[in-house]
Amino acid sequence: MNKVLLVGRLTKDPEVKATTSQVKVCNFTIAVDRKFKDNNGNKQADFINCVAWRQTAEFIGKYFTRGQRIGIVGCIQTRTYDDNNGQRHYITEVLAEDVEFVDSANGAPNGRQANDPGYQQARPQYQSQPVQVPEAQAPVEYAQTQPASGSVAQQAHTAPMTSIDPAQAPVPDNDFSEGPGAEDLPFEI
Repeated sequence: MNKVLLVGRLTKDPEVKATTSQVKVCNFTIAVDRKFKDNNGNKQADFINCVAWRQTAEFIGKYFTRGQRIGIVGCIQTRTYDDNNGQRHYITEVLAEDVEFVDSANGAPNGRQANDPGYQQARPQYQSQPVQVPEAQAPVEYAQTQPASGSVAQQAHTAPMTSIDPAQAPVPDNDFSEGPGAEDLPFEI
């Protein structure tokens, strides 16, 4: 299994390029903080090279900037290439398959700016209120449901039976047949 989950900050503005066959690609690096500080109390980070292709590359190039936190789901891939001097280079990077906003510079969730017209929504306020629990009721003899008014099921002349009364439910008679026996089959068991 090859699966990577990362949250880090972009080290520079992502730049989207196109290959010779016009496929969009975006190479970028994210700084991922380590869990612990060093002996001097300073935070350490790992700088991880990433690559995204096609729509994911365009999305990153359009909506992310330097310093912004980004969430990445992907896999590790390795590749090699030879430079003009014939020297072989080995590359290990994260192939970003899915990316998400983590936050923005001003603290708005999901990377939205507070002054963005699409973000002009109030946060819901929740208040705790006691829940009214109904008293126990007598057991239901039978359930009855009706199709929603104006629905296809209400208008259909072949709508299924929508109420079941145990007193009117068909009762199977005791003439149960097990089907053909092993001796009646056209093949051996």
